[in-house]
Amino acid sequence: MHNNCRTTLLTFLLLFYFSVFAQNERTITSFDNDWKFYKGDASGAEAVSFNDASWRSLNVPHDWSIEGPYDRANPTSRGGGYLPAGVGWYRKIFSLPGIDASKNFFVEFDGIMAASDVWINGHHLGKRPSGYISLHYELSPYLKFGAEKNVLAVRADNTIQPASRWYTGAGIYRHVRLVSVNPVHVDEAGSFVSSSNVSAQSAKVQSQTTVTNNGSSSQSFVLRTRFLAPDGKEARMVQSNAKLDAGKSQTFTQIAPVKNPALWDIDKPQLYKAITTIIVNKQPVDEYTTSFGIRDAHFEAATGFWLNGKNIKIEGVCLHHDGGAFGAAVPLRVWTKRLQSLKDIGVNGIRTSHNEPSPEFLDLCDKLGFLVMDETFDTWNAAKPNAEKGYNLYFSDWWERDTRDIVTRDCNHPSIVIYSIGNEIHDNLNDSSGFHKYKMQQDLIHSLDSTRPVTMALFRPGLSKVYENGFAAMMDVVGQNYRENELIAAHEKHPDWKVIGTENTHVISMWLALRDKPYMSGQFLWTGYDYLGEADWPRIANGAGLFDKTGEEKLAGYQRQSWWDDKPMVYVTRKETNANGVTWNPDWTPDDPDIYTTADLQVFSNCDEVELFVNGKSVGAKGRTPDNASSRTWTIPFEKGTLKAVGRNGGKDVAQQELKTAGKASKIVLKADKTSLQNSWDDVVYVTASVTDDEGNLVSGADTKINFSISGPGVIAAVDNGDNASSEPYQATSRWSYKGKCVAIIKASGNNGKITLTANAENLKGASIAVDATSEKK
Repeated sequence: MHNNCRTTLLTFLLLFYFSVFAQNERTITSFDNDWKFYKGDASGAEAVSFNDASWRSLNVPHDWSIEGPYDRANPTSRGGGYLPAGVGWYRKIFSLPGIDASKNFFVEFDGIMAASDVWINGHHLGKRPSGYISLHYELSPYLKFGAEKNVLAVRADNTIQPASRWYTGAGIYRHVRLVSVNPVHVDEAGSFVSSSNVSAQSAKVQSQTTVTNNGSSSQSFVLRTRFLAPDGKEARMVQSNAKLDAGKSQTFTQIAPVKNPALWDIDKPQLYKAITTIIVNKQPVDEYTTSFGIRDAHFEAATGFWLNGKNIKIEGVCLHHDGGAFGAAVPLRVWTKRLQSLKDIGVNGIRTSHNEPSPEFLDLCDKLGFLVMDETFDTWNAAKPNAEKGYNLYFSDWWERDTRDIVTRDCNHPSIVIYSIGNEIHDNLNDSSGFHKYKMQQDLIHSLDSTRPVTMALFRPGLSKVYENGFAAMMDVVGQNYRENELIAAHEKHPDWKVIGTENTHVISMWLALRDKPYMSGQFLWTGYDYLGEADWPRIANGAGLFDKTGEEKLAGYQRQSWWDDKPMVYVTRKETNANGVTWNPDWTPDDPDIYTTADLQVFSNCDEVELFVNGKSVGAKGRTPDNASSRTWTIPFEKGTLKAVGRNGGKDVAQQELKTAGKASKIVLKADKTSLQNSWDDVVYVTASVTDDEGNLVSGADTKINFSISGPGVIAAVDNGDNASSEPYQATSRWSYKGKCVAIIKASGNNGKITLTANAENLKGASIAVDATSEKK
């Protein structure tokens, strides 16, 4: 009997603990799983009673447009890559325990494309035209608890076309979360943590935290913020006593001096955490974590960009938001792979062209050490060709709300060093209305975040007169797309202007303009990766990237690597002339070796000397070119066999590349870019299928249909190749090789086991490769 009493008492205490103290926690729950989807419009689908039993079950993020089919007649046209547009509906049914009835609930969407409407239990929560903006809606007044069910409904509509000059995607294409908090909590705006007076010895860190009291009476509380260094140790703690009336919000400022800060830098991107706790009656009622970095970043007119006392050239690229075969719903591993590849060739900057990226994209930029230009809009009021029905229709009504949400969400990312408020804006910038539109946006950003400058990507300043009429003088940093010589002339006429290239070509003269002019802060190449849309049929993707859609580095990438990367490298390309024109190929296998007698070669290298060998015999060595940028060229007799390039520094071999004449295509070789795969929506493995000869040499001229199959706890999520004129479906199990290669991208469907991918093709020996599935790391 005594033991039974003790058991009853223990049970009571546990229930009391979970019913009282568990309510003190902020809870963030992924809302990605278990949605119903319908492609098309559905009258009344926001109602709780609506019958969605016939709808497709899926998880988000989800981009229904990338599922195709491609069609030249699709209204998205060249801008949207000829993929479909229209209406898509999503519904999610969920329940909440009665114990949480006193809490405040919010739903967060990182992006819905586009013109979204959101309902909870039939109550309309809001509409947002832009598909790039993160959304935050309170659900509390309309929720049901206990046995009753709740219905969250979303309608996404991108029917009105053409709406974009590049591919946008369609649907709930980014992550969704349910957030529950107590009535007194850190507001949606969160904390803005900034640093000033930064040196290796000390820094002043300031945290501005907005607290909301949704309770029925005023509340006294303690606001405590702990600043954790990158090693997890507490660097500083500050706390303030405060009181907040019911129904009010207030921003509280806390300042903490930090000794010997671990600085965020592009080479060592060290991140701090600010853990803010609200304490009521000695009990924590909310905890909010903010990631931030301590660094000094600024622009100077004479010398360009500075980071932590070092003068740095921003060597950047522009990136659109699609992930190739995944469309707009991009697993995080895709961005990790892409950004790391850019980092590996010397890229240190990203311009988010021309819209708000996902939060996790900026998190990656923080962790990998990129310098980001965070861009808001592609248009103001004036339309652009191939996007006449885009954001220009909504700018007047929504620019302020959207800008405020962008800056509030992004201001803690140390990677962001500058904001851009427009790309090649077609509004008249030679009258008072154009001046006003720029000034109102710049002023708003300054009021929200005074730590970063504002620019825009000016368009043909000679025609818009912005260098003569006083417009450019308003800008914190003067940014211009292309025509670098105009920007150089403008600075030399106005040496007090800070200047940056916001969008630039790959040609050598543009690089030399950045390299040789101290005041040029940086440039952003168009683009880092090939992207969907902005192409004329039969092309469905734009080929301006340093890398193709599948992640293969292109000629322009190797050229840029020879300029921007310090690691020794050498890369040989061979000129091929045929009915399709002139191409430069990284192989030693002419289309017809029997009639190909003379080989024109160009070599990209950052080495002091490069020597070429054909079948072991030297055909000459060459040092750096006079401009220390141009490629080194050879014209030599062609011989079947082996071409080898050796790069040397100080007389020592430091890099080499070897190319062999390929024989007849005979087999498939598979290569995975990693050996394990988490059972997570955000993890993928790229498996490259290469068509080779018997010795494993790539047969780049082999265009072969490769069929994939998979066994074990995995699925083929997508297939692709580097051909921007291929309109094959991505959700498939076969793909034609392009220049001898294609990819299958796989995901795990279970927590453990071996996933085996097999590739076969007619008249070729097949291949298999195994990847280990693992549980998701939280």
